[in-house]
Amino acid sequence: MAGQKVLVTGAGGFIGHHLVAYLKDKGYWVRGVDLKYPEFASTAADEFELLDLRRWDNCLQAVRGVEQVYALAADMGGMGFISAHHAQILHNNILINTHTLEAARLAGVTRYFYTSSACVYPEYLQTDSHVVPLKEEDVYPAQPQDAYGWEKLVSEHMARHYHDEYGMQTHIVRFHNIFGPLGAWNDGREKAPAAMCRKVAVARLTGDPVVEIWGDGEQTRSFCYIDDCLEGIYRLMQSDYTEPLNLGQDRLITINELADLVANIAGVTIVKKHIPGPQGVRGRNSDNTRLRQVLGWEPQISLEEGMARTYAWIEEQVRLWLTRDGILV
Repeated sequence: MAGQKVLVTGAGGFIGHHLVAYLKDKGYWVRGVDLKYPEFASTAADEFELLDLRRWDNCLQAVRGVEQVYALAADMGGMGFISAHHAQILHNNILINTHTLEAARLAGVTRYFYTSSACVYPEYLQTDSHVVPLKEEDVYPAQPQDAYGWEKLVSEHMARHYHDEYGMQTHIVRFHNIFGPLGAWNDGREKAPAAMCRKVAVARLTGDPVVEIWGDGEQTRSFCYIDDCLEGIYRLMQSDYTEPLNLGQDRLITINELADLVANIAGVTIVKKHIPGPQGVRGRNSDNTRLRQVLGWEPQISLEEGMARTYAWIEEQVRLWLTRDGILV
C-alpha cells in the first residue's frame, strides 16, 4: 500500500533506478541499495545506501524497518558478459539472493518480489529462430544455458519455499529483455537494444555505415520497454499470485530486423557486418497467456515507440562520448 516503507535492491542499476522513481510516484517511502549510485541520473530514493549484499551484515542493514522488498540486485549483463563469467555470477548471485531473502524474513517483511529471468528456460526449447513462445511450465526438465539461468532458477525455488514454509508473500517475475533509457550502453554489460542503438548512432554521427552484428543476425528475441516492465512489476506485487510469471512482449524479431528498425528511427542507411560473437540461444519469446490471465493486462508500448525513446537518449550519450574523444568537433 502507498505510504509503506519499501526496499529496492539493485537501485543503482537500470531497472532498479526506474523502479525507485516509479514507487516514489506511487507514494511509497523508498530505500535504495546497491554497490554504486545510478550512473546517468540522480536517484529519487528517500535513502540510498552503498552496500555489498553478498555480505550478511549488509543485508540485515538493508532490510531494517521496511515492509516490502523488491530484490533486483544481481551480477549480470548482456550476452557477452554472462557467457564469460559463469563462476563469478553464480557465486555472487547465490550470496546476494540467499542473504537478502533470509534477512527479509527475520525483519518481518510481508511481501518480497524476486526478479528472475527468461534465462531459466531450457536451451533445448530455444534452438530454432522460429521458437514456440515459452510458457511458465516449460522450465522443466531444466537446462538453462548459462550459470546465470541456473542461479535464477534455484533462487525462484528458494522464494517459493519461503512462501510455503514461512508465510512470506513472495512474487516471482521472469523478465524477457527489458530495455530503455538510463541503462548500460557501452560498458560490456549492455543488452542487444542498447548495443544496437549505440552502433547505429556511431554510424550516423561518424558517417561510417558499418554496423557489426554477432553471428548471422537471424537469432530472435522479444523486447519489452521499461515503462511496461514497471507497470507489470507493480501489478504483480499487488496481486496474490505467487508462482513465477513471464513479463515481456510477445513479438518476435530477429537481430537483423532490430538493426533495420533502429536505422529507420535514426534516418540512416547501414551496412551490416556479421562477425563471430556470443549469441545465446537461437530464439526466445514470451508466452503471455498467464500474464493476461493473472493481471488482466499485458505490455502496451510498441517496440518502435520504445526503441525511438531509447535511441534518442543513447544517441545523445554517443555524441558526448565522441565529442569528448575528439572524434566529433
